[in-house]
Amino acid sequence: MNAQTLAAGMAAALLTAATAAASEPVSGPKLVELVSGKRVYLAVPLGGEFPLHYKPGGLVTGDGTRVGLGRFFAPKETGRWWVDGKRLCQKWPTWYKGQTSCFTITPTGPGRISWTRDDGTSGKARIEG
Repeated sequence: MNAQTLAAGMAAALLTAATAAASEPVSGPKLVELVSGKRVYLAVPLGGEFPLHYKPGGLVTGDGTRVGLGRFFAPKETGRWWVDGKRLCQKWPTWYKGQTSCFTITPTGPGRISWTRDDGTSGKARIEG
């Protein structure tokens, strides 16, 4: 095996390992680090993004005014967020009838995630921080 073939094989192995690691859900302190102090922009059907600001200390603010959601419910709200093992949880005063929702978060690339809520609903988002 020549050096070029060996280097190509090593590069492929590293890419495979990086892709596998990126496809694993994030948990615990890494999940806190991923969202704390960041803005998460949830992709919404028919285009647009719904921003959530995960503030250090456990507050999360959502603002749906730019995607026209004010017609359907309170467009802005501040709730609480926390990490429960492998899940990012949040509770809003009125959104989701005040019920706790928890999500698994999987990085899909730089600044990109996919999420799956406990009820099976899933989507994509980008993170800026």
